[in-house]
Amino acid sequence: MAEQTTTSSSMDPVTLAVLRGRLEQIADEMDATLYRSAFNPIIAEAHDACHGLYDAVSGDTLVQGKSGLPVFVGAMAFAVRAAMQAASGRGGMAEGDTWLFNDPYEGGTHANDFKLVRPFFRNGRLYCFLASAAHWHDVGGAVPGNYNPAATECWQEAVQIPPVRIVRGGALDEDVLAILKANTRLPDSLWGDLNGQLSALDLGERRLHDLLDQYGDAVVLQSMGELRARAVKLMRSHIAALPDGRYSFSDMLDNDGVRDEALTIALDMTVQGDALTLDFSRSSPQCAGPVNISRATAIAACYVALKHLFPDVPANAGVLDAVDFVLPDGLVISAARPRPVGGYTETILRMIDVIFSATALAAPERAMAQAYGTINALSIAGHRTDAARKGQRWVMFSFFGGGHGGHSDGDGMSHGNAPISTATIPPLEILEAAYPVRFTQWALRPGSGGDGQHRGGLGAIYEIELLEQDAEVFIFGERGKAAPQGIAGGGAGALNVFRYQNAGEWKTPPMRSKMIGIKLQQGERVRLETPGGGGYGAPEARAVARRQIDAAMGYVVENSESATAVKGAAA
Repeated sequence: MAEQTTTSSSMDPVTLAVLRGRLEQIADEMDATLYRSAFNPIIAEAHDACHGLYDAVSGDTLVQGKSGLPVFVGAMAFAVRAAMQAASGRGGMAEGDTWLFNDPYEGGTHANDFKLVRPFFRNGRLYCFLASAAHWHDVGGAVPGNYNPAATECWQEAVQIPPVRIVRGGALDEDVLAILKANTRLPDSLWGDLNGQLSALDLGERRLHDLLDQYGDAVVLQSMGELRARAVKLMRSHIAALPDGRYSFSDMLDNDGVRDEALTIALDMTVQGDALTLDFSRSSPQCAGPVNISRATAIAACYVALKHLFPDVPANAGVLDAVDFVLPDGLVISAARPRPVGGYTETILRMIDVIFSATALAAPERAMAQAYGTINALSIAGHRTDAARKGQRWVMFSFFGGGHGGHSDGDGMSHGNAPISTATIPPLEILEAAYPVRFTQWALRPGSGGDGQHRGGLGAIYEIELLEQDAEVFIFGERGKAAPQGIAGGGAGALNVFRYQNAGEWKTPPMRSKMIGIKLQQGERVRLETPGGGGYGAPEARAVARRQIDAAMGYVVENSESATAVKGAAA
Protein backbone atom coordinates (compact mmCIF):
# COMPACT_ATOMS: atom_id res chain seq x y z
CA MET A 1 0.00 0.00 0.00
CA ALA A 2 1.35 3.43 -0.95
CA GLU A 3 2.18 5.98 1.67
CA GLN A 4 0.31 9.24 1.19
CA THR A 5 1.76 12.66 1.76
CA THR A 6 0.62 14.02 5.11
CA THR A 7 0.48 17.49 6.56
CA SER A 8 1.48 18.54 10.05
CA SER A 9 2.52 21.75 11.75
CA SER A 10 5.00 20.11 14.11
CA MET A 11 8.14 20.37 11.98
CA ASP A 12 10.45 23.20 12.99
CA PRO A 13 11.13 25.76 10.24
CA VAL A 14 14.89 25.17 10.12
CA THR A 15 14.49 21.45 9.44
CA LEU A 16 11.80 22.19 6.86
CA ALA A 17 14.04 24.70 5.07
CA VAL A 18 16.94 22.24 5.03
CA LEU A 19 14.77 19.44 3.66
CA ARG A 20 13.26 21.73 1.04
CA GLY A 21 16.76 22.58 -0.14
CA ARG A 22 17.87 18.96 -0.15
CA LEU A 23 14.79 17.82 -2.09
CA GLU A 24 15.18 20.59 -4.66
CA GLN A 25 18.86 19.68 -4.96
CA ILE A 26 17.89 16.14 -5.95
CA ALA A 27 15.76 17.49 -8.80
CA ASP A 28 18.49 19.98 -9.74
CA GLU A 29 21.07 17.19 -9.97
CA MET A 30 18.73 15.13 -12.12
CA ASP A 31 18.34 18.11 -14.45
CA ALA A 32 22.10 18.63 -14.62
CA THR A 33 22.75 14.95 -15.33
CA LEU A 34 20.47 15.03 -18.36
CA TYR A 35 21.76 18.36 -19.66
CA ARG A 36 25.34 17.07 -19.59
CA SER A 37 24.61 13.73 -21.22
CA ALA A 38 21.90 14.43 -23.84
CA PHE A 39 22.85 14.29 -27.52
CA ASN A 40 20.18 16.75 -28.60
CA PRO A 41 21.03 20.51 -28.36
CA ILE A 42 17.43 21.32 -27.41
CA ILE A 43 18.10 19.45 -24.16
CA ALA A 44 21.85 19.85 -23.76
CA GLU A 45 22.01 23.57 -24.59
CA ALA A 46 18.44 24.89 -24.36
CA HIS A 47 17.51 22.82 -21.25
CA ASP A 48 14.08 21.81 -22.57
CA ALA A 49 13.56 19.21 -19.84
CA CYS A 50 12.40 18.79 -16.26
CA HIS A 51 12.65 16.40 -13.29
CA GLY A 52 10.70 16.12 -10.09
CA LEU A 53 9.21 14.06 -7.28
CA TYR A 54 5.52 13.18 -7.31
CA ASP A 55 3.00 11.91 -4.78
CA ALA A 56 2.61 8.12 -4.51
CA VAL A 57 -1.20 8.27 -4.28
CA SER A 58 -2.33 11.32 -6.27
CA GLY A 59 0.61 11.83 -8.63
CA ASP A 60 0.65 15.53 -7.67
CA THR A 61 3.88 17.52 -7.85
CA LEU A 62 5.87 17.45 -4.61
CA VAL A 63 9.21 18.92 -5.67
CA GLN A 64 10.69 20.42 -8.81
CA GLY A 65 14.18 21.69 -9.46
CA LYS A 66 15.06 25.30 -10.19
CA SER A 67 16.40 24.75 -13.71
CA GLY A 68 13.71 22.51 -15.19
CA LEU A 69 11.02 23.74 -17.56
CA PRO A 70 8.19 25.20 -15.40
CA VAL A 71 5.46 24.25 -17.87
CA PHE A 72 6.29 20.60 -17.27
CA VAL A 73 5.52 20.95 -13.55
CA GLY A 74 1.76 21.15 -13.99
CA ALA A 75 1.77 18.75 -16.94
CA MET A 76 3.92 16.08 -15.32
CA ALA A 77 1.39 15.46 -12.56
CA PHE A 78 -1.02 14.39 -15.32
CA ALA A 79 1.76 12.27 -16.84
CA VAL A 80 2.39 10.44 -13.58
CA ARG A 81 -1.33 9.77 -13.21
CA ALA A 82 -1.46 8.43 -16.79
CA ALA A 83 1.35 5.99 -16.00
CA MET A 84 -0.40 4.95 -12.78
CA GLN A 85 -3.62 4.29 -14.70
CA ALA A 86 -1.81 2.23 -17.34
CA ALA A 87 0.00 0.22 -14.69
CA SER A 88 -3.22 -0.51 -12.78
CA GLY A 89 -4.46 -2.66 -15.65
CA ARG A 90 -1.12 -4.37 -16.27
CA GLY A 91 0.04 -5.74 -12.97
CA GLY A 92 0.57 -2.48 -11.09
CA MET A 93 3.70 -0.49 -10.39
CA ALA A 94 6.69 -2.70 -9.67
CA GLU A 95 10.13 -2.02 -8.30
CA GLY A 96 12.71 -1.75 -11.08
CA ASP A 97 10.23 -0.60 -13.73
CA THR A 98 10.26 2.66 -15.68
CA TRP A 99 7.32 3.74 -17.82
CA LEU A 100 7.74 5.80 -20.99
CA PHE A 101 5.27 7.64 -23.24
CA ASN A 102 4.66 10.83 -25.20
CA ASP A 103 0.85 10.99 -25.21
CA PRO A 104 0.08 14.75 -25.14
CA TYR A 105 -3.60 14.31 -24.30
CA GLU A 106 -2.93 12.51 -21.01
CA GLY A 107 0.51 13.74 -20.06
CA GLY A 108 0.33 17.20 -21.57
CA THR A 109 2.45 19.32 -23.97
CA HIS A 110 3.26 17.66 -27.34
CA ALA A 111 4.62 14.43 -28.80
CA ASN A 112 8.27 15.56 -28.78
CA ASP A 113 8.19 15.61 -24.99
CA PHE A 114 8.87 12.09 -23.74
CA LYS A 115 7.93 11.39 -20.15
CA LEU A 116 9.66 8.72 -18.07
CA VAL A 117 7.94 7.76 -14.80
CA ARG A 118 9.67 5.55 -12.23
CA PRO A 119 8.04 4.29 -9.01
CA PHE A 120 10.38 4.78 -6.05
CA PHE A 121 10.18 1.97 -3.52
CA ARG A 122 11.45 2.08 0.03
CA ASN A 123 11.67 -1.18 1.95
CA GLY A 124 9.27 -2.78 -0.49
CA ARG A 125 6.66 0.01 -0.31
CA LEU A 126 5.87 2.67 -2.90
CA TYR A 127 7.11 5.94 -1.42
CA CYS A 128 6.77 8.38 -4.34
CA PHE A 129 7.46 8.70 -8.06
CA LEU A 130 10.47 10.14 -9.84
CA ALA A 131 9.78 11.51 -13.30
CA SER A 132 11.66 13.01 -16.22
CA ALA A 133 10.38 14.94 -19.25
CA ALA A 134 12.53 16.02 -22.18
CA HIS A 135 12.09 17.27 -25.74
CA TRP A 136 13.43 14.66 -28.17
CA HIS A 137 14.83 15.99 -31.43
CA ASP A 138 12.72 14.06 -33.93
CA VAL A 139 10.03 11.41 -33.44
CA GLY A 140 8.70 10.72 -36.92
CA GLY A 141 5.75 12.50 -38.47
CA ALA A 142 5.60 14.46 -41.70
CA VAL A 143 8.02 17.24 -40.76
CA PRO A 144 11.60 16.89 -39.43
CA GLY A 145 11.57 18.20 -35.86
CA ASN A 146 7.78 17.63 -35.68
CA TYR A 147 6.49 21.23 -35.66
CA ASN A 148 4.15 20.63 -38.60
CA PRO A 149 1.87 23.68 -39.11
CA ALA A 150 -0.15 21.81 -41.75
CA ALA A 151 -1.04 18.83 -39.55
CA THR A 152 -4.75 18.09 -39.13
CA GLU A 153 -4.40 15.01 -36.90
CA CYS A 154 -1.87 13.87 -34.32
CA TRP A 155 -0.44 11.04 -36.45
CA GLN A 156 0.83 13.60 -38.98
CA GLU A 157 2.89 15.19 -36.22
CA ALA A 158 4.81 12.33 -34.63
CA VAL A 159 4.71 8.69 -33.59
CA GLN A 160 2.25 8.14 -30.73
CA ILE A 161 3.57 6.05 -27.82
CA PRO A 162 1.16 5.14 -24.99
CA PRO A 163 2.51 4.36 -21.51
CA VAL A 164 4.77 1.28 -21.83
CA ARG A 165 7.58 -0.19 -19.74
CA ILE A 166 10.91 0.86 -21.24
CA VAL A 167 12.62 -0.75 -18.23
CA ARG A 168 11.18 -3.92 -16.68
CA GLY A 169 12.70 -5.30 -13.51
CA GLY A 170 15.81 -3.20 -14.04
CA ALA A 171 16.41 -4.41 -17.63
CA LEU A 172 15.93 -2.23 -20.73
CA ASP A 173 13.18 -3.53 -23.02
CA GLU A 174 14.95 -3.90 -26.38
CA ASP A 175 11.67 -4.42 -28.25
CA VAL A 176 10.32 -1.01 -27.17
CA LEU A 177 13.67 0.57 -27.96
CA ALA A 178 13.61 -0.92 -31.47
CA ILE A 179 10.17 0.62 -32.10
CA LEU A 180 11.38 4.02 -30.92
CA LYS A 181 14.51 3.91 -33.12
CA ALA A 182 12.46 2.91 -36.15
CA ASN A 183 10.28 6.01 -35.79
CA THR A 184 12.89 8.76 -35.88
CA ARG A 185 15.13 10.34 -38.48
CA LEU A 186 17.86 10.61 -35.83
CA PRO A 187 18.14 7.29 -33.93
CA ASP A 188 21.51 8.13 -32.38
CA SER A 189 20.11 11.32 -30.88
CA LEU A 190 17.09 9.44 -29.51
CA TRP A 191 19.30 6.77 -27.94
CA GLY A 192 21.51 9.36 -26.29
CA ASP A 193 18.60 11.36 -24.89
CA LEU A 194 16.86 8.25 -23.55
CA ASN A 195 20.04 7.14 -21.81
CA GLY A 196 20.42 10.60 -20.32
CA GLN A 197 16.92 10.49 -18.85
CA LEU A 198 17.41 7.00 -17.44
CA SER A 199 20.71 8.06 -15.87
CA ALA A 200 19.02 11.09 -14.30
CA LEU A 201 16.39 8.84 -12.72
CA ASP A 202 19.12 6.47 -11.45
CA LEU A 203 20.88 9.37 -9.76
CA GLY A 204 17.62 10.65 -8.29
CA GLU A 205 16.97 7.25 -6.71
CA ARG A 206 20.41 7.16 -5.09
CA ARG A 207 20.14 10.72 -3.75
CA LEU A 208 16.66 10.16 -2.34
CA HIS A 209 17.74 6.94 -0.58
CA ASP A 210 20.64 8.86 0.95
CA LEU A 211 18.32 11.59 2.21
CA LEU A 212 15.86 9.12 3.70
CA ASP A 213 18.68 7.23 5.39
CA GLN A 214 19.78 10.47 7.04
CA TYR A 215 16.44 11.98 8.11
CA GLY A 216 14.03 9.06 8.11
CA ASP A 217 11.18 8.19 5.77
CA ALA A 218 8.41 9.73 7.88
CA VAL A 219 10.18 13.06 8.44
CA VAL A 220 10.89 13.61 4.73
CA LEU A 221 7.33 12.65 3.81
CA GLN A 222 6.02 15.08 6.41
CA SER A 223 8.18 17.88 4.95
CA MET A 224 6.67 17.32 1.50
CA GLY A 225 3.18 17.69 2.93
CA GLU A 226 4.08 20.83 4.83
CA LEU A 227 5.68 22.44 1.77
CA ARG A 228 2.47 21.88 -0.17
CA ALA A 229 0.34 23.25 2.67
CA ARG A 230 2.52 26.37 2.86
CA ALA A 231 2.23 26.87 -0.91
CA VAL A 232 -1.58 26.81 -0.63
CA LYS A 233 -1.55 29.24 2.32
CA LEU A 234 0.80 31.65 0.55
CA MET A 235 -1.20 31.51 -2.70
CA ARG A 236 -4.42 32.30 -0.85
CA SER A 237 -2.81 35.24 0.91
CA HIS A 238 -1.67 36.66 -2.44
CA ILE A 239 -5.13 36.17 -3.96
CA ALA A 240 -6.77 37.84 -0.95
CA ALA A 241 -4.56 40.89 -1.52
CA LEU A 242 -6.12 41.42 -4.97
CA PRO A 243 -9.30 43.52 -5.13
CA ASP A 244 -12.44 41.44 -5.49
CA GLY A 245 -14.01 41.53 -8.93
CA ARG A 246 -14.31 40.02 -12.38
CA TYR A 247 -11.51 40.89 -14.81
CA SER A 248 -11.75 39.92 -18.47
CA PHE A 249 -9.21 39.96 -21.28
CA SER A 250 -9.07 38.42 -24.76
CA ASP A 251 -6.23 37.93 -27.22
CA MET A 252 -5.74 36.01 -30.44
CA LEU A 253 -3.63 33.53 -32.34
CA ASP A 254 -2.82 34.43 -35.97
CA ASN A 255 -4.29 31.19 -37.35
CA ASP A 256 -4.04 27.44 -36.93
CA GLY A 257 -1.74 26.85 -39.92
CA VAL A 258 -4.54 25.26 -41.94
CA ARG A 259 -7.14 28.05 -42.13
CA ASP A 260 -6.06 31.69 -42.09
CA GLU A 261 -8.57 32.67 -39.43
CA ALA A 262 -7.79 34.18 -36.03
CA LEU A 263 -8.50 32.15 -32.89
CA THR A 264 -9.54 33.71 -29.58
CA ILE A 265 -8.05 32.96 -26.17
CA ALA A 266 -10.37 34.62 -23.65
CA LEU A 267 -10.22 34.75 -19.86
CA ASP A 268 -12.74 35.84 -17.25
CA MET A 269 -10.84 35.98 -13.97
CA THR A 270 -12.83 36.24 -10.75
CA VAL A 271 -11.31 37.15 -7.40
CA GLN A 272 -13.48 36.61 -4.33
CA GLY A 273 -11.70 36.75 -1.03
CA ASP A 274 -8.87 34.22 -1.15
CA ALA A 275 -10.47 32.25 -4.02
CA LEU A 276 -9.44 32.62 -7.66
CA THR A 277 -11.39 31.31 -10.67
CA LEU A 278 -9.92 31.22 -14.17
CA ASP A 279 -12.72 30.79 -16.71
CA PHE A 280 -11.68 30.25 -20.33
CA SER A 281 -15.16 29.37 -21.64
CA ARG A 282 -15.22 32.15 -24.25
CA SER A 283 -12.18 30.79 -26.08
CA SER A 284 -12.46 29.45 -29.64
CA PRO A 285 -13.51 25.85 -30.32
CA GLN A 286 -10.85 23.27 -31.10
CA CYS A 287 -9.46 23.81 -34.58
CA ALA A 288 -8.18 21.87 -37.58
CA GLY A 289 -4.52 22.83 -37.19
CA PRO A 290 -1.92 22.12 -34.49
CA VAL A 291 -2.41 25.03 -32.10
CA ASN A 292 -4.82 22.98 -29.99
CA ILE A 293 -3.74 21.97 -26.50
CA SER A 294 -5.09 19.45 -24.01
CA ARG A 295 -6.67 20.34 -20.69
CA ALA A 296 -3.52 19.10 -18.89
CA THR A 297 -1.38 21.50 -20.90
CA ALA A 298 -3.78 24.39 -20.28
CA ILE A 299 -3.60 23.92 -16.51
CA ALA A 300 0.19 23.70 -16.74
CA ALA A 301 0.20 27.05 -18.56
CA CYS A 302 -1.86 28.61 -15.79
CA TYR A 303 0.62 27.26 -13.24
CA VAL A 304 3.48 29.01 -15.05
CA ALA A 305 1.62 32.32 -15.22
CA LEU A 306 0.72 32.18 -11.52
CA LYS A 307 4.32 31.43 -10.56
CA HIS A 308 5.42 34.52 -12.51
CA LEU A 309 2.89 36.62 -10.65
CA PHE A 310 3.64 35.09 -7.23
CA PRO A 311 7.28 33.92 -7.46
CA ASP A 312 7.77 33.30 -3.73
CA VAL A 313 5.25 30.43 -3.64
CA PRO A 314 7.01 27.02 -3.45
CA ALA A 315 6.96 25.09 -6.74
CA ASN A 316 4.54 22.28 -6.02
CA ALA A 317 0.89 21.32 -6.52
CA GLY A 318 -0.20 23.72 -3.78
CA VAL A 319 0.00 26.54 -6.33
CA LEU A 320 -3.02 25.01 -8.11
CA ASP A 321 -4.95 23.96 -4.97
CA ALA A 322 -6.09 27.55 -4.46
CA VAL A 323 -7.46 27.97 -8.01
CA ASP A 324 -10.64 26.81 -9.74
CA PHE A 325 -10.47 26.20 -13.49
CA VAL A 326 -13.35 26.43 -15.94
CA LEU A 327 -12.25 24.66 -19.15
CA PRO A 328 -15.23 23.20 -21.02
CA ASP A 329 -14.49 20.30 -23.38
CA GLY A 330 -13.98 20.94 -27.07
CA LEU A 331 -12.12 24.25 -26.91
CA VAL A 332 -8.80 25.03 -28.55
CA ILE A 333 -7.41 24.84 -24.98
CA SER A 334 -9.14 21.56 -24.05
CA ALA A 335 -8.87 19.57 -27.26
CA ALA A 336 -9.07 15.79 -27.53
CA ARG A 337 -7.41 13.19 -29.71
CA PRO A 338 -6.86 13.23 -32.67
CA ARG A 339 -6.79 17.03 -32.89
CA PRO A 340 -3.16 18.04 -33.55
CA VAL A 341 -1.30 19.72 -30.68
CA GLY A 342 2.29 20.04 -31.95
CA GLY A 343 2.33 23.84 -31.71
CA TYR A 344 1.25 23.88 -28.07
CA THR A 345 3.92 26.42 -27.16
CA GLU A 346 2.19 29.20 -29.08
CA THR A 347 -1.17 28.63 -27.39
CA ILE A 348 0.12 28.39 -23.83
CA LEU A 349 2.07 31.59 -24.37
CA ARG A 350 -1.20 33.30 -25.30
CA MET A 351 -2.84 31.86 -22.17
CA ILE A 352 -0.04 33.36 -20.09
CA ASP A 353 -0.51 36.68 -21.91
CA VAL A 354 -4.21 36.90 -21.05
CA ILE A 355 -3.57 35.95 -17.40
CA PHE A 356 -0.94 38.72 -17.14
CA SER A 357 -3.24 41.26 -18.80
CA ALA A 358 -6.31 40.31 -16.75
CA THR A 359 -4.27 40.56 -13.55
CA ALA A 360 -3.07 43.99 -14.66
CA LEU A 361 -6.70 45.17 -14.60
CA ALA A 362 -6.86 44.21 -10.93
CA ALA A 363 -3.34 45.07 -9.77
CA PRO A 364 -1.04 46.53 -12.46
CA GLU A 365 1.84 46.75 -10.01
CA ARG A 366 1.76 42.96 -9.65
CA ALA A 367 1.65 42.10 -13.38
CA MET A 368 3.97 42.56 -16.32
CA ALA A 369 3.12 43.48 -19.89
CA GLN A 370 2.96 40.75 -22.51
CA ALA A 371 6.18 39.16 -23.71
CA TYR A 372 6.96 38.44 -27.35
CA GLY A 373 4.58 35.50 -27.42
CA THR A 374 6.12 32.96 -29.82
CA ILE A 375 9.04 30.54 -29.81
CA ASN A 376 9.38 30.74 -33.62
CA ALA A 377 10.06 27.01 -33.99
CA LEU A 378 12.33 26.75 -37.04
CA SER A 379 13.40 23.52 -38.69
CA ILE A 380 15.96 23.33 -41.51
CA ALA A 381 16.63 19.82 -42.81
CA GLY A 382 18.44 18.07 -45.62
CA HIS A 383 21.10 15.51 -46.53
CA ARG A 384 24.87 15.85 -46.38
CA THR A 385 26.74 15.93 -49.68
CA ASP A 386 30.38 15.81 -48.55
CA ALA A 387 32.24 12.56 -49.22
CA ALA A 388 32.65 11.58 -45.56
CA ARG A 389 28.94 11.90 -44.73
CA LYS A 390 27.25 11.68 -48.12
CA GLY A 391 23.52 11.02 -47.79
CA GLN A 392 23.48 11.44 -43.99
CA ARG A 393 20.32 13.13 -42.70
CA TRP A 394 20.60 16.36 -40.74
CA VAL A 395 17.85 18.25 -38.94
CA MET A 396 18.41 21.63 -37.32
CA PHE A 397 15.53 22.44 -35.00
CA SER A 398 15.68 25.44 -32.73
CA PHE A 399 13.62 28.15 -31.10
CA PHE A 400 14.41 31.84 -30.77
CA GLY A 401 14.05 34.72 -28.34
CA GLY A 402 12.34 38.09 -28.12
CA GLY A 403 11.48 40.92 -25.76
CA HIS A 404 9.74 40.64 -22.40
CA GLY A 405 7.14 43.06 -21.11
CA GLY A 406 7.77 46.14 -19.04
CA HIS A 407 6.68 46.08 -15.39
CA SER A 408 6.31 48.36 -12.40
CA ASP A 409 9.97 47.94 -11.42
CA GLY A 410 11.53 48.68 -14.81
CA ASP A 411 11.97 47.88 -18.48
CA GLY A 412 11.42 44.42 -19.89
CA MET A 413 14.29 42.09 -20.70
CA SER A 414 15.64 42.22 -24.25
CA HIS A 415 16.24 39.01 -26.17
CA GLY A 416 14.94 36.70 -23.48
CA ASN A 417 13.46 33.24 -23.75
CA ALA A 418 9.73 32.53 -23.62
CA PRO A 419 8.11 32.84 -20.16
CA ILE A 420 6.99 29.21 -20.29
CA SER A 421 10.50 28.12 -19.41
CA THR A 422 13.85 28.63 -17.79
CA ALA A 423 15.42 27.29 -20.97
CA THR A 424 18.15 29.10 -22.85
CA ILE A 425 18.35 30.02 -26.52
CA PRO A 426 20.83 27.64 -28.19
CA PRO A 427 24.08 29.54 -28.93
CA LEU A 428 24.86 30.17 -32.59
CA GLU A 429 28.30 28.59 -32.12
CA ILE A 430 26.66 25.28 -31.18
CA LEU A 431 24.20 25.42 -34.08
CA GLU A 432 26.89 26.33 -36.60
CA ALA A 433 29.14 23.54 -35.35
CA ALA A 434 26.39 20.94 -35.57
CA TYR A 435 24.69 21.91 -38.85
CA PRO A 436 25.66 23.25 -42.31
CA VAL A 437 24.41 26.80 -41.64
CA ARG A 438 25.94 30.20 -40.92
CA PHE A 439 24.35 33.01 -38.93
CA THR A 440 24.90 36.20 -40.90
CA GLN A 441 23.08 38.26 -38.27
CA TRP A 442 22.23 37.80 -34.58
CA ALA A 443 21.30 41.16 -33.12
CA LEU A 444 18.77 43.18 -31.14
CA ARG A 445 15.89 44.55 -33.21
CA PRO A 446 15.73 48.34 -32.77
CA GLY A 447 12.33 49.85 -32.06
CA SER A 448 10.64 46.52 -31.36
CA GLY A 449 9.73 47.09 -27.69
CA GLY A 450 6.47 48.77 -26.69
CA ASP A 451 6.70 52.37 -25.46
CA GLY A 452 5.77 53.30 -21.91
CA GLN A 453 6.98 54.56 -18.55
CA HIS A 454 8.92 51.30 -18.61
CA ARG A 455 9.63 50.08 -22.12
CA GLY A 456 9.17 46.55 -23.37
CA GLY A 457 12.36 44.64 -24.05
CA LEU A 458 13.68 44.37 -27.60
CA GLY A 459 13.19 41.44 -29.89
CA ALA A 460 15.96 40.06 -32.07
CA ILE A 461 17.02 39.67 -35.69
CA TYR A 462 18.34 36.29 -36.80
CA GLU A 463 19.50 35.64 -40.35
CA ILE A 464 20.67 32.17 -41.32
CA GLU A 465 22.47 31.15 -44.52
CA LEU A 466 22.43 27.61 -45.89
CA LEU A 467 25.87 26.13 -46.58
CA GLU A 468 24.72 22.77 -48.00
CA GLN A 469 23.50 22.35 -51.58
CA ASP A 470 19.81 22.41 -50.65
CA ALA A 471 17.45 22.07 -47.70
CA GLU A 472 13.82 22.33 -46.71
CA VAL A 473 12.56 24.83 -44.13
CA PHE A 474 9.55 24.75 -41.82
CA ILE A 475 8.45 27.65 -39.62
CA PHE A 476 5.89 27.61 -36.82
CA GLY A 477 5.45 30.96 -35.14
CA GLU A 478 2.88 33.49 -33.96
CA ARG A 479 2.38 37.22 -33.35
CA GLY A 480 2.50 37.98 -37.08
CA LYS A 481 -0.87 39.76 -36.93
CA ALA A 482 -1.52 40.75 -33.31
CA ALA A 483 1.33 42.39 -31.43
CA PRO A 484 2.19 41.83 -27.75
CA GLN A 485 0.12 44.26 -25.68
CA GLY A 486 1.21 46.74 -23.04
CA ILE A 487 -0.52 47.31 -19.71
CA ALA A 488 -1.45 50.37 -17.63
CA GLY A 489 -1.28 52.57 -20.74
CA GLY A 490 1.88 51.06 -22.24
CA GLY A 491 2.29 50.54 -25.99
CA ALA A 492 2.40 47.33 -28.01
CA GLY A 493 5.57 45.60 -29.17
CA ALA A 494 6.42 45.02 -32.83
CA LEU A 495 4.90 42.24 -34.91
CA ASN A 496 6.78 39.05 -35.70
CA VAL A 497 8.29 38.95 -39.22
CA PHE A 498 9.60 35.88 -41.05
CA ARG A 499 11.21 36.08 -44.50
CA TYR A 500 13.01 33.66 -46.78
CA GLN A 501 14.97 33.98 -50.01
CA ASN A 502 13.84 32.29 -53.18
CA ALA A 503 15.43 32.87 -56.58
CA GLY A 504 16.99 36.11 -55.40
CA GLU A 505 13.82 37.54 -53.87
CA TRP A 506 12.74 37.93 -50.24
CA LYS A 507 9.31 36.44 -49.59
CA THR A 508 6.94 36.09 -46.63
CA PRO A 509 4.59 33.15 -45.88
CA PRO A 510 0.94 33.58 -46.94
CA MET A 511 -0.12 33.03 -43.31
CA ARG A 512 2.63 35.30 -41.95
CA SER A 513 3.92 33.03 -39.21
CA LYS A 514 3.58 29.41 -40.42
CA MET A 515 4.72 27.53 -43.51
CA ILE A 516 6.03 24.14 -44.60
CA GLY A 517 8.09 23.05 -47.60
CA ILE A 518 10.22 26.17 -48.14
CA LYS A 519 13.04 25.19 -50.52
CA LEU A 520 16.45 26.74 -49.95
CA GLN A 521 19.48 26.53 -52.19
CA GLN A 522 23.07 27.01 -51.10
CA GLY A 523 23.74 30.62 -50.13
CA GLU A 524 20.07 31.49 -49.60
CA ARG A 525 18.87 32.74 -46.23
CA VAL A 526 15.96 32.82 -43.84
CA ARG A 527 15.36 35.78 -41.56
CA LEU A 528 13.45 36.18 -38.31
CA GLU A 529 12.61 39.56 -36.78
CA THR A 530 11.04 38.71 -33.43
CA PRO A 531 8.63 40.88 -31.42
CA GLY A 532 9.55 43.01 -28.47
CA GLY A 533 7.52 43.06 -25.27
CA GLY A 534 4.68 45.42 -24.43
CA GLY A 535 5.28 48.58 -22.45
CA TYR A 536 4.17 49.42 -18.90
CA GLY A 537 2.60 52.75 -17.98
CA ALA A 538 1.90 55.89 -19.96
CA PRO A 539 4.72 56.81 -22.40
CA GLU A 540 4.70 60.46 -21.26
CA ALA A 541 5.74 59.30 -17.80
CA ARG A 542 9.09 58.00 -19.05
CA ALA A 543 11.95 60.12 -17.80
CA VAL A 544 13.70 62.31 -20.39
CA ALA A 545 17.08 60.90 -19.33
CA ARG A 546 15.84 57.38 -20.02
CA ARG A 547 14.69 58.42 -23.50
CA GLN A 548 18.09 59.90 -24.21
CA ILE A 549 19.72 56.62 -23.22
CA ASP A 550 17.26 54.69 -25.46
CA ALA A 551 18.26 56.84 -28.44
CA ALA A 552 22.00 56.70 -27.69
CA MET A 553 21.94 52.91 -27.40
CA GLY A 554 19.96 52.51 -30.63
CA TYR A 555 17.01 50.91 -28.85
CA VAL A 556 14.53 53.20 -30.59
CA VAL A 557 14.54 54.41 -34.18
CA GLU A 558 12.17 56.50 -36.23
CA ASN A 559 9.72 54.49 -38.31
CA SER A 560 11.28 51.28 -36.96
CA GLU A 561 8.92 48.90 -38.76
CA SER A 562 9.81 50.19 -42.23
CA ALA A 563 13.49 50.42 -41.29
CA THR A 564 13.72 46.72 -40.49
CA ALA A 565 11.77 45.87 -43.64
CA VAL A 566 14.22 47.76 -45.84
CA LYS A 567 17.16 46.20 -44.04
CA GLY A 568 15.69 42.73 -44.58
CA ALA A 569 15.06 43.28 -48.27
CA ALA A 570 18.58 44.56 -48.85
CA ALA A 571 20.39 41.78 -46.95
